[in-house]
Amino acid sequence: MRKIKLIGITVVFIFFNMININTICAQKFTNPASYMEYISLEHETISRNMWDYIKTSAHSKRMSKIEKKRKELISTTAIAKRKIERMPDYEGYSDFRDSVVSYLDLSYSMLTEDYAKIVDLEEIAEQSYDLMEAYLLAKEKANEKMDKASLMVNNEQKKFAEKYDINLIESEDKISKNLKKAGEVISYYNQFYLIFFKSYKQEAYLLDALSRSDVNGIEQNRNTLLKDSDEGLKKIVELKSYVGDISLKRSCQQVLNFYKKEASEKTPILTDFYLKKEKFEKISVAFEAKKQSDRTKDEVDKYNNAISDYNNAINSYNKINDELNNMRNDLLEDWNKTVNNFMDKHVP
Repeated sequence: MRKIKLIGITVVFIFFNMININTICAQKFTNPASYMEYISLEHETISRNMWDYIKTSAHSKRMSKIEKKRKELISTTAIAKRKIERMPDYEGYSDFRDSVVSYLDLSYSMLTEDYAKIVDLEEIAEQSYDLMEAYLLAKEKANEKMDKASLMVNNEQKKFAEKYDINLIESEDKISKNLKKAGEVISYYNQFYLIFFKSYKQEAYLLDALSRSDVNGIEQNRNTLLKDSDEGLKKIVELKSYVGDISLKRSCQQVLNFYKKEASEKTPILTDFYLKKEKFEKISVAFEAKKQSDRTKDEVDKYNNAISDYNNAINSYNKINDELNNMRNDLLEDWNKTVNNFMDKHVP
């Protein structure tokens, strides 16, 4: 009995690389072990290059390079599929070969049709939390489809081996371990990203209302931000660290605590500015409409007090606004650095 490594395919969607395909040729197999080994070697090449692509995607910011590799893979996946398709069945048994063909066919579909849909979602994902959630869910569903296909290949390989008395070595190689680890890291990160993004997006709505001096909009979005950040902080508490690494948890908590404080303590001061501005403008219009000789002392005092309140509100507004801008920039910079460091540390 020849020993052949068990095929184990772990997939992270769109993390693929070029497959080195030999010239397609007619080939005869003298025994079942050589037949299986031929397919297994193709899988090893795919896994090795898939891992190269994962590392590039996790550590590189050059999207043009990643996209180029995806387009190359569309072509080479089609070639690989034709190559396996042209293999003969073995003594009338074709289930193992056909399962690999189905897997490659699904891979091609994922790289073209499903990938295009996900790219479309990615382009609009930043518009709202619901769209971002849909985008990440679409990628998760794509992974699940590929996982099911890889399990089918694995099962058919076992059946083939059992039928022809081939000893399979059921061990997880380094590449398979790395692929699995990368999937776990990304899945873990996505939990925090959704929590982060919900409050991040809600603050953007609040800032927009502030820019438009929309007092009702400010209050509505302030209350929603307070609710979202508070709920997010409770969710974070329930999430565990990743192999002892609490960096994502810490950074996400800091950002959400900022949003909570912004909504509960700081925004009311900014709102007060708009209210005092509106009050001052009304008093000013009425005051300026009267001749100086017709103005009473009470009206003058009221006008001067309004000016004083408005100027104080301007000073408070500018101070709080500068404080929030600086804190926001620092915390978002820390979040981005933390995410990059987390990926660099845990994706081999």
